[in-house]
Amino acid sequence: MRTLYNIIFTIGFWLSAPYYFWRMSRRGNWTEGFAQRFGKYDSNFKQCITNRQLLWLHAVSVGEVNLCTQLIRALEPRVPNAKIIVSTTTTTGMGELLKKLPQRIGKIYYPIDRRLHVQRAFSVIRPEAIVLVEAEIWPNFLWHAQSLGIPVFLVNARLSDRSYRGYRRFRGIFRPLFASFAGVGAQNETDAARLRELGCRPENVHVVGNLKFDAVKLDEQPPLNVPGLLRQLQVPASARIIVAGSTHAGEEKLLAEQFLRLRQRFPDLFLVLVPRHFERGRQVGKELEGAGVKFVYRTELTVNSEFQPGEVQCLLVNTNGELKFFYEHATVVFVGKSLAAEGGQNPIEPGALGRAMVFGPNMQNFADISRQLVEQQGAVQVPDAAGLEKALGELLADDARRAGLGANAQRVIRANEGAIEQTIDMILDKLDGREIYVAPKK
Repeated sequence: MRTLYNIIFTIGFWLSAPYYFWRMSRRGNWTEGFAQRFGKYDSNFKQCITNRQLLWLHAVSVGEVNLCTQLIRALEPRVPNAKIIVSTTTTTGMGELLKKLPQRIGKIYYPIDRRLHVQRAFSVIRPEAIVLVEAEIWPNFLWHAQSLGIPVFLVNARLSDRSYRGYRRFRGIFRPLFASFAGVGAQNETDAARLRELGCRPENVHVVGNLKFDAVKLDEQPPLNVPGLLRQLQVPASARIIVAGSTHAGEEKLLAEQFLRLRQRFPDLFLVLVPRHFERGRQVGKELEGAGVKFVYRTELTVNSEFQPGEVQCLLVNTNGELKFFYEHATVVFVGKSLAAEGGQNPIEPGALGRAMVFGPNMQNFADISRQLVEQQGAVQVPDAAGLEKALGELLADDARRAGLGANAQRVIRANEGAIEQTIDMILDKLDGREIYVAPKK
């Protein structure tokens, strides 16, 4: 089975490599640390981990990095003698790691799942434990960790319908891998049941909730002065602002058309559009131009930029990691990837900020959270584009309803907090008795 996997993976890797290199080149900074993807590390990294007890956390991309940041803040005091390293797969994820985590935390790219690269990585990095944030299962990595007796934890685990079907289809490979996890922190009982069915040992599966409820930190000083940007664009302080967050292809054009129609009813209306992938900025800009929306790119704003009142109707945010700072100043939020695409994006950040939010029917990746928000009147879910325009219009006109939705959303978020602490307890309980020192809980 392992031989077959490695043959298939190698063929797939070389066939798909041009596409992934193209994507990395679009995002920029892809050559920095590139050798790490093949298990090659420079002398500085090797020196900083020599003779240290290591904990290795893996965060696939930006969303998981945000969780890792909060997880590490809570974990560090409990393992004061350990060196923590974090890996990520994407250049945008690495950008967030470098921005959010201090220098003492090691930051590397995750090795490509070829046997040679994985073995090379583990010959340098010999962690006491590995923590995978959310379900990214790479067989060679897990097989090698298992052969070295390194406990691996899966945290904030969730399984989409598509992933669940895929793992079941190839259960010959994945069932033993799921069985090898030393601990699994599931978001809810539905995910826990699926994980047990896929092979996770029942005694190792714990329902701890969603880390994203705890990972929303509203007390950190915003590095972005959003009111200042809006003043610079000549947006009145009393203006109504729609923030469309993490949008996907097809949604931006639809929102542009709806925005222009809604602006006939609300002349002060302003749109902040934040595509999920910032490298799509130029493509989205062409769609806004085609629709007749007067916009400016976030990257084109400088301290010397000057605008006339009404000159700009929309700010197109083609940067990374700034969405939540715009959410804080939204009148109404649209959660992207929920209308013209499937899966949905994270509704927790706008909910924690008490913003009135709307999302479409496709919230599969956040099914439990979105269900709670809708049932407890903390969000509006619409069936289609017409429903979105209707809901936006109603909320823009109704201050009291917006306030009620925001207050209810915050109540849902607070009721679901506590997952990070439970997750850390699960990990450290399993490490008790190993060489790593675990400080008492304060």
